[in-house]
Amino acid sequence: MNKNFLASLSLLMLVVSSVGAQQRQTQDLILQWGSTDVRYPRNEVPAGQGNKQWETDAWKGERVNAQAVLWTRRPLKNVRITVSDLKCGKNVIPASATTTSFVGYVWTDELNKDRKSGCSDRPNKADWDSSLVADVLEVRKSLDIEAQCTQPLWVNIWVPQDIPSGVYKGALTVSGENFADVRLPMKIMCKKRTLPDPAQWVFHLDLWQNPYSVARYYQVPLWSKEHFDAMRPIMKMLANAGQRAITTSIMHKPWAGQTEDHFDSMITRIKKIDGTWAYDYAVFDKWVEFMMNEIGIDDMISCYTMIPWALSFDYYDEATNRVQFLNTKPGDAAYADYWGTFLKDFSRHLREKGWFEKTAISMDERPMEAMREAIKVIKQADPEFKITLAGNYHPEIQSDLYYLSIPYGHKFPEDVKAARDKAGQISTVYTCCAEAFPNTFTFSDPAEAAWTVLHAVAGGYDGYLRWAVNSWTTDPLRDSRFRTWAAGDTYSIYPGPRSSIRFERLVEGIQDCEKIRILREELTTKGAKGKLEKLNKTVAKITPEGLSETQESATQMVNEIHKLLNTL
Repeated sequence: MNKNFLASLSLLMLVVSSVGAQQRQTQDLILQWGSTDVRYPRNEVPAGQGNKQWETDAWKGERVNAQAVLWTRRPLKNVRITVSDLKCGKNVIPASATTTSFVGYVWTDELNKDRKSGCSDRPNKADWDSSLVADVLEVRKSLDIEAQCTQPLWVNIWVPQDIPSGVYKGALTVSGENFADVRLPMKIMCKKRTLPDPAQWVFHLDLWQNPYSVARYYQVPLWSKEHFDAMRPIMKMLANAGQRAITTSIMHKPWAGQTEDHFDSMITRIKKIDGTWAYDYAVFDKWVEFMMNEIGIDDMISCYTMIPWALSFDYYDEATNRVQFLNTKPGDAAYADYWGTFLKDFSRHLREKGWFEKTAISMDERPMEAMREAIKVIKQADPEFKITLAGNYHPEIQSDLYYLSIPYGHKFPEDVKAARDKAGQISTVYTCCAEAFPNTFTFSDPAEAAWTVLHAVAGGYDGYLRWAVNSWTTDPLRDSRFRTWAAGDTYSIYPGPRSSIRFERLVEGIQDCEKIRILREELTTKGAKGKLEKLNKTVAKITPEGLSETQESATQMVNEIHKLLNTL
């Protein structure tokens, strides 16, 4: 028999064998594009055929997210995710602009039984229905995947600002030790418009940081080099989301230890033997300098709080050589002396550091009469001090508040908002455990995170506040449930740092807020009334009233406005 014929026959048999193996592998393994609107259950086979190609519109400078879903009939070893360069002719979105993650699962619980809020004392987790939910974006190079499991894959691409517009194509590849590579095509239609750097965004984002949680989790001494090294990438994530404020604590347990890791005072008060006061600002200065100079968050220093939940104020007493606590309340002479003396010295220190104009004495959700008395003490110490409040709207004191954040569902009177704008004051909205929907719990629909910040723009607010971004639970990578409030209420960034589905969707929403601002300015300048009216009409729906009136979901509204912003 001819040697060439035998060689050809062998090659043919090899090809057939390879094709057969690939077909068997394909039957054993399903890889398809999913939706970032979905938290895929761990033990359910993804429904339908799914999408074989992912495509999206994007502005230059925008971060876009995609989610693929991998399901396997048999165990997979050393699974890896890679994304190629995305190319448009000679132009490239490099693979280095892409971050890939395996979506991890954490324990979550539920709303109150009436489904009206997530606020409650939850000392016994067994009293609440719990489940595993997809949320944490794992930062690891490879993963072994068990048989009969669904494994979501997350892709984040930060489109460069300096590339030409056009259609950029590439692929996601999933590879491993015991199966053939599987690829899914990707396409980004890069628009002509450019999103500025996060530091230049106008939206006022205020997510409260907890440095004490970081020290506990990483088991490093407070304010040590190791502590700052651990905090650096976490706080960089915040800066890249457009964060504007530095959270500082100027007394012991300003919120009565409501988090797993309570806040200590970053300023030491010393009552000397002769009865005079001295103050040590070393920790405060170190934290603020780190956030400003290394992280780039430098718009505001928020100092909490003159009215804590427990009216007990710490100081070191030289006469007794121990920490003492003063029990007093706003309106008392002892309160005015304790805080007035401190604030006068604090003003001096801040002016020496060049930080006075950026600093605000901050309070949250306190009775109005107590706030009135506190404001008197602040103004007597230095009438130029800025004052902030996260709490209910009170017409009696609102003009005293440089920065006022009011609860979800509340509104500023139009004339008040106009006056605050004219005076250069900041007016935002906040959410907490009280809101059942929308929210950023670990069981919330992902789009709710984007809706929450978009509703701030729709409501005419200047930005958004949330009380915690990294107040971690005891075991945050496994269990987002807490002894108080619905799961996930206390954090949206995980240790690592690891992002989350919630946090990435929140950033998407903030980007869309900036797009709305840019387009409103552009369309107004061009006199494009029709497009401007269409934009404003679509934005106007994204309110609590819009949810009830239109019967649309948060997901529907977010997808509608996102599509419009990329087509106007």
